[in-house]
Amino acid sequence: MQKKTDKFLDKIVKKDYNNELEKILEKKAFDENTKSLLLSILYKIETAYQDYEKVKPDVEEKDVFIQAIIDSIKNNCDVIKVVKLNSKESEMLGTKTFLVEKKKKRIICYPIERKLLYCIAKINKREKIVKVNYPIIDKTLTDLINVGNNINIVEPMRDFNGYSWTTIPREIESIFHNLVYQNMRILVGHQFLNNWIKNTEYIIDYMETFQDKLEEKYGKEYGEEWIQLLSNISVLLAIRYNPILKSNLQKEKIEVEKKWDKVQDNQKFVQELTQEKRQLTKQIKQMDETLNNKEMLQEEYRKRNEFLPLEEKIFSSRILSKMMAEERTEKLNRLEKINTLLNPQKFVAFKKELEIKEKYLKFLEIQNLDEEIEKSVLCLQKVFLACYQRKIEKIVTKQDMMKMIYEFRYYCLLPFCQEKSMSQVEEIEQQIQEVEMRLIKKAQEFKLMNVFSNETEIDYQILKSIFRIRVINLENLYIKVIKEKENYFVQIFDEDIFEEKIEMEIRGNENKKELLFKLNKKIKIFN
Repeated sequence: MQKKTDKFLDKIVKKDYNNELEKILEKKAFDENTKSLLLSILYKIETAYQDYEKVKPDVEEKDVFIQAIIDSIKNNCDVIKVVKLNSKESEMLGTKTFLVEKKKKRIICYPIERKLLYCIAKINKREKIVKVNYPIIDKTLTDLINVGNNINIVEPMRDFNGYSWTTIPREIESIFHNLVYQNMRILVGHQFLNNWIKNTEYIIDYMETFQDKLEEKYGKEYGEEWIQLLSNISVLLAIRYNPILKSNLQKEKIEVEKKWDKVQDNQKFVQELTQEKRQLTKQIKQMDETLNNKEMLQEEYRKRNEFLPLEEKIFSSRILSKMMAEERTEKLNRLEKINTLLNPQKFVAFKKELEIKEKYLKFLEIQNLDEEIEKSVLCLQKVFLACYQRKIEKIVTKQDMMKMIYEFRYYCLLPFCQEKSMSQVEEIEQQIQEVEMRLIKKAQEFKLMNVFSNETEIDYQILKSIFRIRVINLENLYIKVIKEKENYFVQIFDEDIFEEKIEMEIRGNENKKELLFKLNKKIKIFN
């Protein structure tokens, strides 16, 4: 009961986050410019968050969102160094705009608020959130989700200023990481992704749970197709945008190819493993005898030091004993792995793992990565839109209906590239129109949205504009149809303020045009 009371009081008494952050900054050795930037970030998020929540219904509560940023500054940032462009300090950044060193709890960044906030989001991310039983994508999907979440955290401050909503694609660290992350958030909810990212235990297999949720909500065929496309895209994006991860994958490719060549001849592979097992067993036995016999240990100490240069010499038998114990552990681990591979069932699993790795690592050979990424992301959008149609069918309340209109409007305005938003991508234009028409029809069935005619096509032409306009509150919108020469246009008003004029595509007889003539007055869109 006490906890419930505390939560209730928290909602009534507005928390002074600014004061809380100032107290934390007093204990940090940040310069005044850095402190000022951090306080400005917090102020801008507080100012913008109400509009952000309206535009994008499924997000973290403001208090939780802001508290997470403050906690990250408090617990993960011992050093935040803001450097000026072309200064000597900026040389350590090279061509980058920031540097995040998690182990040192250090951020080095140019004085750009959205970049600094991205760093604060990045510095508390875990290196692995996907279990190791998903070869290759345990690394690449972790990277995709973490990067997507970092971009997501920057969004309230980046795109909202307290009175308008503007997205500038070049300010997004990676458009495709963001798009795929938002796809995931829309399909399974922000809370699931947050739990996945913050999970510190490996009891729950979130990858498996994610697929289960997709299949439960949207059908097995879409769940499986989504997971495969997502996995492929995560590898492609890692190769394209993460040089460290790409380098690690290139090294792994060499090892996988060696192992793959060996397992093609099962008999020879088993013989080699058996021979290695005998040698390791013999070596471990010899090490045990040496470690338990002072004279033998002293002789080993003499032999090892005989040909070593001075800087590499072992300085005592005790150090040698410790070194040999570590070597023994390594050999035991290798012996255990060999025993596993000699088990027929384990060998089949090992071979299967190599096949999976080889499949993903072949992406390193793709010549035109950008083209392949775009093609794969487009395929993902087609599956996403098919899933979204099923999501619409499950709407049961007016409130959920309105949220989905906001949600799909948000999706339509997501950048696909520097020049286009999702609603402008030709390859999925037809699917987007089908979703919009279904949303409009369903909203009219709920009596949430006004019916303007008995013609489905006309109502769509009038109302599709709500999925293209960056007005914060859609409920305040009015429309008016006007004729200019032979063309018809929809004028959109946010209460009494004129927002936009969009040409209608009217095909057909004079009856349709007569209907439009009757709409030559301001009419509220939503009831």
